Amino acid sequence: MKRPVLKTELFRDPVIIESIDLLKYKRNYLCRVRSRGGAEGIAFVNSQMDRLYPFFLKDIKPYFIGKDARNLEALLEGVYVHESNYKLQSVALWVPVSTIEFAILDLLGRIANKSMGQLVGEIHHPEIHLYQANSERGITPEETIDQLHEQLEKSQARAIKFKIGGRMNAPEVPKGRTERLIPLVRETFGDNMVICADANGSYDVAEAIRVGKIMEEYRYEFYEEPVPFDWYEETKQVSDALQIPIAGGEQEPSMRNFRWLLGNDALQVVQADMCYFGGLIRSMRVARMAKVLGKVHTPHVSNIGYVYTLHFVSAIPNAGPYHELKTPFNDDMEFECKTSTLLPEKGRVKVPTGPGLGIDFDPAFVAKHRIIDV
Repeated sequence: MKRPVLKTELFRDPVIIESIDLLKYKRNYLCRVRSRGGAEGIAFVNSQMDRLYPFFLKDIKPYFIGKDARNLEALLEGVYVHESNYKLQSVALWVPVSTIEFAILDLLGRIANKSMGQLVGEIHHPEIHLYQANSERGITPEETIDQLHEQLEKSQARAIKFKIGGRMNAPEVPKGRTERLIPLVRETFGDNMVICADANGSYDVAEAIRVGKIMEEYRYEFYEEPVPFDWYEETKQVSDALQIPIAGGEQEPSMRNFRWLLGNDALQVVQADMCYFGGLIRSMRVARMAKVLGKVHTPHVSNIGYVYTLHFVSAIPNAGPYHELKTPFNDDMEFECKTSTLLPEKGRVKVPTGPGLGIDFDPAFVAKHRIIDV
């Protein structure tokens, strides 16, 4: 858990962070980090920033100014306790921190001429196989099937995931949808399709087990968040009662909680989210713990986290076989990626190989943004 991640040997001289700017244009944010030596890194910003920017500006950003970016791992530990920031644990803390980490890694990657994946690991997966996610609830099983057909026609993915239950114990609409949909998806797409389902914490233990046994009957790949995400002991109870792998962790902010979930075999598929968990470095530590126990990491993807997830997955040996597709990807952003279309081609996407994030923002587009201040 504590073994160093960032390859600091790539940087001989200090990289002092001179400025961090939160930029906004229309509904989009960017984060720009500059060093005293003139290097620059830019990051996409999660949509949660609309309500979190006061924390970013007052509680997180000042801590990093004047620090050496080569000490990024220590900075991630330090900002957690600085001015009692640990009281913000969860997205209020880790989305701002991951935003700055992404921009710093872009800056460091440009200095070292290395991709983000190369900064935090070795490249194991230059291409990522995708699963087609369908996020609709409140529609009939037949409508779900129609949507999946349409989505698969574009992505040509060989794996799918869809929503079941009512989300966090809410009533399911339409009633009985899950029990009809689980067998219908298998019957429709055949034995060769890899199928997963996400309950988003819809059930108590008994109902989660009952639904899980239906999924086992139809040979599903994994069962995501069967009970509410912070029901740790109940998650283990469900896991102990079923053969299907249990997936979870997209909401998890705590490294120690991941250690418990993995060490107690409550999860077989871990899903730390790059944005919600604080970035690539913290997520890499979770992936390493999972690898020790023979478990896979299949990250949850939240909007702009798509490209960061590609870099992360490329650099972990225990990546799951399929990963979440998030397209269209920021259609209103103006940038160029010279080494990847970032779009699925026969169910796969090529990981960018350029320095840092591997994306170059149009300077004229960046200039349209205004700096957000306290």
